[in-house]
Amino acid sequence: MMRYYLLPFLALAVLSGSCQRSNPNNDPTERKFRFEPIKGIKFYEVRRTFASGLAFNELGFQQTPEWAIRFLSDTTVQAYSPMLNKMLDFELIFSHDGVYNFAREWFRVKEISKDSLLLQRLEVNAKKIAKDVRSEVFMHFYSEDYLKKTGKTLEQLRRPNQQDSAFVKQRIAEANAAIMDSSLFFAARNPVVFEPKSDLVKIEKVSTVDKLENRSASYDYLYPEYTVNIAPAYKDFAYTISAVVDQYGKLHVYKFNATDDYRENRRKVLQGILDLYIGRLVKVTPGHTLGMAHSSLVVLNLIGKK
Repeated sequence: MMRYYLLPFLALAVLSGSCQRSNPNNDPTERKFRFEPIKGIKFYEVRRTFASGLAFNELGFQQTPEWAIRFLSDTTVQAYSPMLNKMLDFELIFSHDGVYNFAREWFRVKEISKDSLLLQRLEVNAKKIAKDVRSEVFMHFYSEDYLKKTGKTLEQLRRPNQQDSAFVKQRIAEANAAIMDSSLFFAARNPVVFEPKSDLVKIEKVSTVDKLENRSASYDYLYPEYTVNIAPAYKDFAYTISAVVDQYGKLHVYKFNATDDYRENRRKVLQGILDLYIGRLVKVTPGHTLGMAHSSLVVLNLIGKK
């Protein structure tokens, strides 16, 4: 008689096992998006934008398309490595609701077809998706075959479009109209270039890229920093300041350390150093974005040796 009482429990166990097998976490066929239908197709990223649809934001940061991917199955994907110049295999890890992890990045699949893909790049910390602009990055991909149909090269498709240019032009006009207004600062995609015309001055651009501190390559143009060595100088000094380089290449002291009693005097001294040593002895090419020169902020480590 005991075996009859066990039947309902056995049926429940079988049912539970069946449900588990059909769970999206362990069964790709139950997921909203499948990658098997696009297996082996190579996709190239042609455009990367913010939620606004633009490649630039108010600060001057530019989203740059650079990925190439190929799905080998619902659990494996290849991604291009610029450093190794080849495609590398990565595990395609499903999380939930179209969210996946591969190549050490998190993505939400938005659209998928044999011609194109749309992925949302996500910022994830402590297993939580950041609900801000860091997770509002959209990556548009075209397949190799579809690229050929467009009649354009990959380089052409990856260039900023007319909407990007119009936005940048507007932001540049605002920045140039009030160069000392920090709310209107616009980073130059191609930062200021300093070319000394005298052996008295040596200028070196400092890279602030630091993967451990989550500072990507974009920091080098968003927050450009330079070390300026002057020898001989009128006296020994060492100052770290920020300055605005206007659209004509002239430097204007913006921020520096000083007590209130000495602030105005310190400002005059610092402006004098910029005018005397950089203004006269250095060729300054202002920063520019999409070929348009504009004012931008730089950090200067000024070091003088008497």
